[in-house]
Amino acid sequence: MEDNLEQLRYPIGRYQKPEAYTPELIREWIAILKALPSWMDACIENLDEAQLQVPYREGGWNTQQVIHHVADSHMNAYVRLKLALTEDNPTVKPYAEAEWAKLIDTTIVPVNVSTTMLHALHRRMVALLENLSPADWQRTYYHPEHQRSFPIWEMVALYAWHSRHHTGHIKQLRQRMDWGY
Repeated sequence: MEDNLEQLRYPIGRYQKPEAYTPELIREWIAILKALPSWMDACIENLDEAQLQVPYREGGWNTQQVIHHVADSHMNAYVRLKLALTEDNPTVKPYAEAEWAKLIDTTIVPVNVSTTMLHALHRRMVALLENLSPADWQRTYYHPEHQRSFPIWEMVALYAWHSRHHTGHIKQLRQRMDWGY
């Protein structure tokens, strides 16, 4: 049962920080970020309002909250990226993602608003990432919650995983509920 809960929580496995990066890994991570908005579109295609309210696991967020969370999270990542590119190891502001997922906008705003946001946001993010210099990948921001600096390459690896992680939640739910995918 514990293995099943772990699979529901982490459908692609827990995040494993890479020790280093290569140009091939960078291209792979950027390709994932480029694809995410389309993946989200496919994940929610033909789901009705009732289906959007079903949690991906007991005690987990529903699909509507997951979609809005991904938009919120990646919006924060984009700001952190820009801060790291324009300031010397800036301190970023952590946010209470679980509390954000409970705010009224995640209930009353349709999910297509957040998927549209992801299309625009990722287009800009990918444009930036595809044009970074080799030195830019080493630029950092400081995250006080983790009490360490994160280089841009590591942030990109994390958000590529995050993209696959939450897409996996919705895909897995659709398969379990026989909603097609």
